Amino acid sequence: MNPHDALSEIATLLERERSSRYKSKAFRAAADAIEGLTDAELRDSAALRRRKGIGESTFAVIQQALGGEVPGYLVDLRERAGVQRASTLRPLLRGDLHAHSDWSDGLTSIDLMVEAARALGHEYLALTDHSPRLRVANGLSPERLRAQLDVVAGMSGDGFTLLSGIEVDILEDGSLDQESEMLERLDVVVASAHSKLRMERGPMTRRLVAAVSDPHTDVLGHVTGRLVEGSRGTRPPSTFDARAVFEACEAHGVAVEINSRPERQDPPDELMTLALEIGCLFSIDSDAHAPGQLSLLDYGAERAERLGVPPERIVTTWPLTRLREWTGRDRGA
Repeated sequence: MNPHDALSEIATLLERERSSRYKSKAFRAAADAIEGLTDAELRDSAALRRRKGIGESTFAVIQQALGGEVPGYLVDLRERAGVQRASTLRPLLRGDLHAHSDWSDGLTSIDLMVEAARALGHEYLALTDHSPRLRVANGLSPERLRAQLDVVAGMSGDGFTLLSGIEVDILEDGSLDQESEMLERLDVVVASAHSKLRMERGPMTRRLVAAVSDPHTDVLGHVTGRLVEGSRGTRPPSTFDARAVFEACEAHGVAVEINSRPERQDPPDELMTLALEIGCLFSIDSDAHAPGQLSLLDYGAERAERLGVPPERIVTTWPLTRLREWTGRDRGA
């Protein structure tokens, strides 16, 4: 097995299972450290051990791969990941409208996210780094977002499109945390609440209704904000009038996000069923913060299929032309 491929796949699988970011970054760093080395250079054990970015675990993986084995660490990760979750809906997904890079709180560069999206067969991916007030996530000021747009513009081609976007914070009054002029320039706007998640039912309802009524909003992200498992612990869902919020989504053509992260499983089943009954659109998104997490769409597709969400109501099954028509800024006018 090619050592570089082994190290990269290990990093990807560690990301998929949301392992320690330091582990996945160590394997990506090791892959970078040996990229371009000849077979002879890889077999020079003494020199390889001295190379920056190579530790005991990554050295062992390289040696096993050079010996013609699938490294034991990789075998174990593959077994834990299992085969792709059975779904007739998953192959219909053409892209993903919620993903992060190291411009905010993602683990890797934009180009690695694009490379992973292409490898999964995506036709499009929206880069949706955080907005300014989410300082803990290194949210993008208008100036940084303008600079990112220049980078995004050069990342498409050969049947793949990187869409410009943002995960914009929903402020307490329901307004969006970014300049209107900047939101107008973006392909996709995901609006999500990240603070004051325990607001009273009335104010939280008004907050979310105001956000989805904003003509810039395309997707309502991780609707309840709950956490049901994982290293961050658990968090109860926000309390609001879900019918009022979803009726506003339906009226304004805003998609309800089916967040594919297993620790979120958001919205809960009963709210997905309500949104389906009301007639909402949906967007199955990974909320990926690393390349390996883009494949978490498997989980979102499985949930949507189990609850009977029709593919035609899922915007991420749509071709890019139709998606762009839907994200036009005249919706709801």
